[in-house]
Amino acid sequence: MPTYVAVDLGATSGRVVDVHLDNDGIVLEQVARFANTPISGLNGALTWDFEGLLSHVSDGLTMAADRGVLRSVAIDSWAVDYGLLDGEGRLIGPVHAYRSARTDGVMDAVRSELGDAAIYDITGIQFLAFNTIYQLSADADSEQYRQAATLLMVPDLLNHELCGSTTNEITTASTTQLLDTRSHQWSDELIDRLGLRREIMPQLHRPGTHLGTVDGVGGRVDGLDVVAVASHDTASAIAGTPLRADRQGIYISCGTWSLVGCELTAPVTSAEALSANVTNELGVDDTTRLLKNVGGLWLLEESRRSWAARGLPTDVIALVATAAEVPGGRSVIDVDDPIFASPGDMTARIIEACRASGQPIPETPGEITRVILDSLALAWRRTVTTIEHVAGTEAEVIHLVGGGAANVLLGQLCASACGRPVLAGPVEATVVGNALVQAIADGRLTDLAHGRELVERTIPPTRIEPQKMLNWEALATRLSRTPLPGTTR
Repeated sequence: MPTYVAVDLGATSGRVVDVHLDNDGIVLEQVARFANTPISGLNGALTWDFEGLLSHVSDGLTMAADRGVLRSVAIDSWAVDYGLLDGEGRLIGPVHAYRSARTDGVMDAVRSELGDAAIYDITGIQFLAFNTIYQLSADADSEQYRQAATLLMVPDLLNHELCGSTTNEITTASTTQLLDTRSHQWSDELIDRLGLRREIMPQLHRPGTHLGTVDGVGGRVDGLDVVAVASHDTASAIAGTPLRADRQGIYISCGTWSLVGCELTAPVTSAEALSANVTNELGVDDTTRLLKNVGGLWLLEESRRSWAARGLPTDVIALVATAAEVPGGRSVIDVDDPIFASPGDMTARIIEACRASGQPIPETPGEITRVILDSLALAWRRTVTTIEHVAGTEAEVIHLVGGGAANVLLGQLCASACGRPVLAGPVEATVVGNALVQAIADGRLTDLAHGRELVERTIPPTRIEPQKMLNWEALATRLSRTPLPGTTR
């Protein structure tokens, strides 16, 4: 079977995976896994250890090449973060992390200056304080920004280090809130009005583009083809989701974040879409991913970090098993509340949120885990209804992919809350989608529909039927959050 190397980088960890793929199936072999932890600085600053990340990727590629013949390599990662290069192609300054406090207050200032309607009509992108547009506005007076010759988003910053390419893939560019959602080019209007430097914005390429060959890693890795995939990890995850044209579906890609949405042929930038604060990001073959960012398993990961510091057990399987024995619906939180966005003692924040809302206070790790899972399902229920309303569609099934698809309790809660069958899997949708695009570029697969058919046939999802578990309407009334258009709250 031909082997493609998928480098998948998340905001907490990264991995290098060999993907053996032909028409008979898809086999994944993890070659390397490593932590990706931001470095804390003064006044809430956070940066990435880019050199360490590059070293991990290079080591993983070396290990993959030592295992057998490889067809190509491709990189996907989290969105919105970027690096700046000088005229010699050298990185200038740090790569800032999106949870950094440096953008505090910037989004409100930009929205006040330009107006929400003007920004949204051009970009169709959800207003989030860490979007690239606000990071660049915060960076505009820095020395490294003034010296920069090129800006590259994180996946293409790594591609540049591997093969010297200096263009940027379009699905990641679409997350910046600086791309025109209709022309698929950088918005000169927004860039000019914000006083940003148009000349450093790179040319754009699409998934499937051959970027060059690896040079400088050494050994069998040098000479390996570098292929652009849907370099935003969510775009790769949706590429690897077995969506079908004959079956209306909503996807939930659940990892650090939950991305809840549907795949469309064109963006939706209506007043209702703006009011609901949904986003229109690009996918493979110029599709639009109409979706909304919702809190995800970040809450559980940060809680596990707190428990580990206190010497408590942190095994996810054991925590979920314990949570399944806890009565459901005792307490719920708004997983999108900004208090849960930054690193720190997550369990203390969850306990305080329950106390402040007059709900029972969870005390044990199992009880806190149950609060998180119930609350995620409740948020998904609200967001699925919103997406359907804005898109004018009604889903027959919910596709749950990513790490959350392995959580049986979470999948059952999702089916119950949303009132639809859940198709859980693939867990490794991002890696699978990464490899599918490589195989299409290699001529091994005809198109994305061919790839998705292969996924559904050879990695069949687990079907979870909805059951009456909790009174979701009653749980929704406990939260003080203002209802969004199209919701039943």
